[in-house]
Amino acid sequence: MTNHVPASFLTRANALFRKNLTYQKRNIWSNVRLIVIPFYLCLLLVGIQALFDKQVNNSADKRCGCQCIVTNEDGTCQRKSCGIQYSSQIQAFFCAFPKPPLLLPLLQIPRPESRSIDRARGSCRRTRSCPVTILVTGNNPSLGATLSRNLLSTSFTGNSSDIFLRNLAYNVLGTTSEADYTNYLDPGIHSDLPIFNIQPRCIPITNLSFSFRQSDLEFHKEVRCVQGLNLWRNNSIEINDEIFKGYRQGNHEEIINEIAAAYDLLDTDRNKFNVTIWYNSTYKGDLRDRRVKYVRVPRSVNLVSNAYLQFLQGSKTKILFDFVKEMPKQETRLRLEMASLIGPLFFTWVILLLFPVMLTSLVYEKQQRLRVIMKMHGLGDAPYWMVSYAYFLAISTLYVISLMIFGSAIGLKFFVFNDYSIQFVFYFLCINLQISIAFLVSSAFSEVETASVAAYIYVFGSGLLGGFLFQFLLEGLSFPRSWIFVMELYPGFSLYRGLYEFSQYAFKRNLNGSDGMKWKYFKDSALDEVFYIIIVEWFLTLIAAYYMDRLSSSARDPFLFLKKAFKKYPTPQKHSLQSQVSAVSIEMEKLDVIQEREKVEQLMLEPSTSHTIVCDNIKKVYPCTDGNPKKMAVRGLSLAVSSGECFGMLGPNGAGKTSFINMMTGLVKPTLGSAFVQGLDICNDMDKVYTSMGVCPQHDLLWETLTGKEHLLFYGRLKNLKGCDLNQAVEESLKRVNLFRGGVADKPAGKYSGGMKRRLSVAISLIGNPKVVYMDEPSTGLDPASRMNLWTVIKRAKKHTAIILTTHSMEEAEYLCDRLGIFVDGRLQCIGNPKELKGRYGGSYVFTMTTSSENEKDVEMLVQHVSPNAKKLYHIAGTQKFEIPKEEVRISEVFQAVEKAKSNFKVFAWGLADTTLEDVFIKVARTSQAFNVFS
Repeated sequence: MTNHVPASFLTRANALFRKNLTYQKRNIWSNVRLIVIPFYLCLLLVGIQALFDKQVNNSADKRCGCQCIVTNEDGTCQRKSCGIQYSSQIQAFFCAFPKPPLLLPLLQIPRPESRSIDRARGSCRRTRSCPVTILVTGNNPSLGATLSRNLLSTSFTGNSSDIFLRNLAYNVLGTTSEADYTNYLDPGIHSDLPIFNIQPRCIPITNLSFSFRQSDLEFHKEVRCVQGLNLWRNNSIEINDEIFKGYRQGNHEEIINEIAAAYDLLDTDRNKFNVTIWYNSTYKGDLRDRRVKYVRVPRSVNLVSNAYLQFLQGSKTKILFDFVKEMPKQETRLRLEMASLIGPLFFTWVILLLFPVMLTSLVYEKQQRLRVIMKMHGLGDAPYWMVSYAYFLAISTLYVISLMIFGSAIGLKFFVFNDYSIQFVFYFLCINLQISIAFLVSSAFSEVETASVAAYIYVFGSGLLGGFLFQFLLEGLSFPRSWIFVMELYPGFSLYRGLYEFSQYAFKRNLNGSDGMKWKYFKDSALDEVFYIIIVEWFLTLIAAYYMDRLSSSARDPFLFLKKAFKKYPTPQKHSLQSQVSAVSIEMEKLDVIQEREKVEQLMLEPSTSHTIVCDNIKKVYPCTDGNPKKMAVRGLSLAVSSGECFGMLGPNGAGKTSFINMMTGLVKPTLGSAFVQGLDICNDMDKVYTSMGVCPQHDLLWETLTGKEHLLFYGRLKNLKGCDLNQAVEESLKRVNLFRGGVADKPAGKYSGGMKRRLSVAISLIGNPKVVYMDEPSTGLDPASRMNLWTVIKRAKKHTAIILTTHSMEEAEYLCDRLGIFVDGRLQCIGNPKELKGRYGGSYVFTMTTSSENEKDVEMLVQHVSPNAKKLYHIAGTQKFEIPKEEVRISEVFQAVEKAKSNFKVFAWGLADTTLEDVFIKVARTSQAFNVFS
């Protein structure tokens, strides 16, 4: 017994879940390959790491230098010694420093060819004798002048026996060598370049040399005197302007007017010391390098502090800056891990690879119209979203879990050094946002190929922009943090930022043994900000995606509310013209069409359950596009179809039949008018209509890997069939369409022939005994025997169902349809049962005769004698066809005339036929198209 109660939400969700589960079982290896993709990508990263270890981490340049002390007779080294004395400046970074050396506090000064030029000393550039310039400004010029004099020492203290400790600390020493990444081997001391003693005035005795030992190394340094010039500027604007305009001109090698330091004393007085220091930050090196170089700022701070102390306490009071010193350390090795270095870029791509998979899956169902056909059979949006989202979430969760497991098992510190719970929560939020974006973006695509290209552009574009743009701005200290937040609103950058934080914490732990990312560091990192962004975007994207999906599935314009604000209403003249055209159209309607309209109007006034489908003056107008005028596809159709009736729609291509079916099935909305199915409005209650509707589309919409039986089980569950009723209905449906025997029911639909797919589509539309069924050319592609069997199935099914059928087969229409409507140019031209139409439009016989060409005139005279009002339809190669009105002739008279003609000339063939439904169709179509200009 058939259950006509609409299926509940859980029933429909269960039907889709079972169908998807069966579908995924058939594609199990595709899912397995998808889940293990992280394993292969992690192996690739391990291979890159092994190559990097061989070429970089384990190279001789990246460890403390060694030298063979004792050599064997065969030339091999028996004992070697390692230390700073055998190391280059790069190798020294990795040597052990149990007792780090004392280092001179040096001031960074420009090279001679780059120093600022004073107007009075313009020729110093040629002699390379330009002074080292220090600029001073402030609110108190007299105080500034005093502190300027106190900046530099006027005497030189030092001799060749000093090891640059306390005596040299009284002098202002500088170097043109840039600092390195560490102070273990400062280039200012360990290079061949001299050290400069900066004094207000140089005298010959101020140049000297001295020797010293440091970590088993002996150095000989030359100390040269260089003049220091303190210049006053009126305000900080002048200093900024001088630095900006003169620092770099021309190419990068031409650096001029560089100063050593500048001081803004602001409101400094005897009771308050307030100063701003300018220094050259370009000596830090490239900010993209994690190892930023030191800058020699401490000596600049000491100079102005010392000058202020002398201003307060006298010239004999000084703050001695003896030396700087590094922390002791053991011997180290380079331990750079590629997963931490390129992890943000690499794993951004790994996680985003799921996005094209989800997007193409959604667009595929849209392109193949599988989503539409499921909805037409009662599957609502909510069950579809819930089951599809759950599937994507399950696959994505397994994907990221396998990524974490494989990465940890292989030993990638990116995963091992960070808390797994934080990683999982972050990935879980990211994949949820990614699924929501896939649902949202799928509304914008109708083809899988286009969606796939766009998805991969998003994947690789996000990674590349993150690695080569976002990360540089993130590490740049001058880029506003508020703009970093704005950039993180882009989902690709928020994902990249989270991975960047994981890589930084893993890198630091690998380098110096600190903790990786833990929950206790969560608020101190940027992850809290990223989490909030992802959660909010996830929520908003879900809402937007659902909104767009409902609009697209209901054929509404997403921006309709904007268009209404700018809508232009028609002028009175246009309205009057439209009324005139409507009046002409009404006058052209035939009596049977007018009677159908009156019946519909009566049904609208007095609702009745006897008619399942009622269409009241329904119209569809497609807007103008690409300069083309508006297209009126359906021009005011009024139709009532009762239960147990099969109504056939005939018409030429482009007549509007498909537009009418699309409106009735909810694919497009009517422009004007209304239609009701079982009293439910198709504009407002389509979801309820779907629960009692069946559709056989013109093209078979099937899953290639599902069997015919599995298709019917799925659609049967959507019709609320359960248990034995479901199995019985499926079995009977398969038997009726001859798909039960020989194991055909258990074969994948992709292996069916075209006729078998067509029969399955008809069986799907009729399962569950729906109240209304739309069939678009159901017997296309079938052989005569299968076609007749299918007609029998449809005729049996219409007992308790209202069926609207479109066909180009007059034989099919005459066999199946209780009433026919011929549809031309968007309007019903006639309506009635086949006998009525043939009687109304077929009041003539068709007479055909074939003779030799010289007897054609004789045939014409014969026909004119029989029927003076006969019309010649055509003639070709001696064959002529005439239309003879029935009221003017009797069949016996035609036979007598032909027998008499045979005695006068040779007749090869002749015939007399009654009007067929095909003749009626052609006649109505031609007559209607002749008046096309009025509609």
